[in-house]
Amino acid sequence: MDILTRQELRSLMEIRSRQHASILMPTYRTGRKTRQQRIRLKNLLGEAEQRLSAAGLRRPEIIAMLEPAQRVLRDGLFWSHQGDGLAVYLAPGLSHLFRLPLEVPELVVVSDRFHVKPLLPLISNDGRFYLLAISQKRIRLFQGSKHSVVEVELAGVTGSLVEALRGDDPQRQLQSHTTGRAPGGRRGQPALFHGHGAGADDAKGRILRYFREVDEAVNAALSGEQAPLVLAAVKYLLPIYREANSYPYLAEGAIGGSPERQSGQVLHGRGWEAVAPLFAEAQQGAARRYNQAVGNDLTADTLETILPAAHHGRVEVLFVTVGFQQWGRFDASANEVRLHVEAEPGDEDLLDLAAVQTFLNGGTVYAVGPDELPGGGPLAALLRWEGTTEVKPSL
Repeated sequence: MDILTRQELRSLMEIRSRQHASILMPTYRTGRKTRQQRIRLKNLLGEAEQRLSAAGLRRPEIIAMLEPAQRVLRDGLFWSHQGDGLAVYLAPGLSHLFRLPLEVPELVVVSDRFHVKPLLPLISNDGRFYLLAISQKRIRLFQGSKHSVVEVELAGVTGSLVEALRGDDPQRQLQSHTTGRAPGGRRGQPALFHGHGAGADDAKGRILRYFREVDEAVNAALSGEQAPLVLAAVKYLLPIYREANSYPYLAEGAIGGSPERQSGQVLHGRGWEAVAPLFAEAQQGAARRYNQAVGNDLTADTLETILPAAHHGRVEVLFVTVGFQQWGRFDASANEVRLHVEAEPGDEDLLDLAAVQTFLNGGTVYAVGPDELPGGGPLAALLRWEGTTEVKPSL
């Protein structure tokens, strides 16, 4: 499964060229609908081709742009490993494809930048977390959200924890044994260590060295991330990993017991229990601040106010509705917003634009459902300082 980091999303946001094609669709891991997924993508590519042609691109340019996605249609292995959503981003000379642990709407957008708002729940401060499951035989890293979890590749870790300890002299590991039941394991599995003395200290040193290797791989995988990381391991391993850890967002809460036989879905449920209070507290706190400030110049709830503020880096917190688009155009030089009921050539989703500008300028974005948005509109913002620049809509 693909991992989308804040750095990668920022790179997508910053790319601008003549035309971009953003294609999003829900996908399915099992069931009858899995057989329809290639057909759905093929149809969406056909729609993208029509829109690119209407935007003035020549057919050879369109064929070249869509070719990476056309190759995916023929890749049986790709379709056998799906998540909950698929995002395909295409522009002249570049392509990006992400299998997502998040359901996204079926949508085709053609404009001069990529449409990323449906992906924001994965990187905004409203529910993305990571889980590191440490057992004797394997190390697994998961990316989770409120609704789903996927395992992601953890490159750079050589061997397992048992293999890291294989050179120990069993006589030097006090209270260590290879028969009987290892802590959290099955009968007959090699035990790690417990007790005190030189043997235990030597075993702990080996574990600590191995965990530093794991920590290096985790930091490489989560480069630029600010999401919490939850540990899942037997109790006596947790303090050793915390000693090795250098990832700055390691969660205080952890999942005790061996995760060896636990599926990603089981770990997801326990991991979400550990991080949900953190997300709820931050989002609810921002909503309270908004409600307390309503009526003064530190809040805004219209695109006419929020777009210029976001463009100039003045939006501190933005709540924006997912699954809904407001088509139109924003002329930053003239501070003019044009709203359209239906998408017209050259239009973009202005809610997406507000979210992108807020994110790129260091603000916090909560991509939420309509019932979670303060004020009742499609978006709401807390501003960084008083005074707003409001523009009049041009319909």
